Amino acid sequence: MIENNFQNSLEYANEMDGIDPLKNYRQEFYIPLQKNGEPYVYLCGNSLGLQPKITESYILQELKDWGELGVEGHLHAKNPWLPYHEFLTEKMARVVGAKPIEVVVMNTLSVNLHLMMASFYRPDKKRFKIVMESDAFPSDRYAIESQIKYHGNDIKDGLLELKPRDGEELIRIEDIELLIEKEGENIALILLGGVNYYTGQVFDMKHIAKLGHDKDCVVGFDLAHGAGNLELNLHDDNIDFAVWCTYKYLNSGPGSVGGCFIHERHANNFDLPRFAGWWGHNKETRFGMRDVFDPIPGAEGWQLSNPPILSLAAIKASLDMFDKVGMKKLNEKSRLLTGYLEYLLDNIKTDRLRIITPRDISQRGCQISIQVLNADKSLFDNITEAGVIADWREPDVIRVAPVPIYNSFADVYRFVEILKKCLGDL
Repeated sequence: MIENNFQNSLEYANEMDGIDPLKNYRQEFYIPLQKNGEPYVYLCGNSLGLQPKITESYILQELKDWGELGVEGHLHAKNPWLPYHEFLTEKMARVVGAKPIEVVVMNTLSVNLHLMMASFYRPDKKRFKIVMESDAFPSDRYAIESQIKYHGNDIKDGLLELKPRDGEELIRIEDIELLIEKEGENIALILLGGVNYYTGQVFDMKHIAKLGHDKDCVVGFDLAHGAGNLELNLHDDNIDFAVWCTYKYLNSGPGSVGGCFIHERHANNFDLPRFAGWWGHNKETRFGMRDVFDPIPGAEGWQLSNPPILSLAAIKASLDMFDKVGMKKLNEKSRLLTGYLEYLLDNIKTDRLRIITPRDISQRGCQISIQVLNADKSLFDNITEAGVIADWREPDVIRVAPVPIYNSFADVYRFVEILKKCLGDL
């Protein structure tokens, strides 16, 4: 738990909001309203981030140029569409701690996950296993299992699952170490969620990458719940690849285009097999149309198609905000917000709730997962009715994510007060 002189009062929460250096950013987002006109306590940025108010003008600019220029917008729009994804690269690279050559905004997360496995999961008769969390996000499991089967192996033989010990919710790093030490020569790929979607546990990516590389394993991460949440250092952590979405903490709108990181040591390895598309071809000869595929060095070489500009415009709006704030300041506030939430939850006099997210702030982001013991979804339904937008995950967890760019200490306080009232009403 973060050490601070927290106080259990709305006055204290308001005081913290008053001295918050990021407080004005809250006004730059639309916050959903209840039927009575009051704003919801929105703690669901881990599923869908709120809309920045500037997003509309960014999208309208592209609609305007489309209307006035038609196809000429590819070259003559205010923000020409042909290189539009390049306008996002440097700022996205700063968000995830990477070099520009290592980052590209393209496709959606699961598509990018398959593209990365097409290149980096190269099983043979001896080394063919994939390591994943036992309770990974379902789409990751489906992708991994389908890749194992695609290469002609049985899932029961090809999948190694990291599981918490009996009676525990979190995966211990020593158990990861033991598995890699034991099975390393059989492992082709280690692919974990940087942040477990259910528990909120953050894995030590740098340490896991070293463990894997020491055994000649490829190491990748799904950062759906990490990008825009954690202060990432993907280049220095030396992982091989990572993928993420942008509609959660990066506030780019439902189903928006994802991001991909490929370490620069692979930038010029054109012998890596890949599923190719024309947008990954040499920009100088791309429109020659009849050339043999000539991949662009770096992450851009994995692109397939020209991207959807309206979605990129929404990402551009969000990244412009993130670049003003910086992940360091966001991370500092995030630790205070989750520390305050943890403190308030610990002060609820009940044996029905249990925090399953790590207490160690280095092992979590802004999500706190609250297990509701011996209960169905009724408590969650009641807090929703009372004005909280959070997230329920079967069988018994309420996920709440106080997002530092738009959530306040008062949000956290009000949520806990509503939760206490609903506990008393059951």
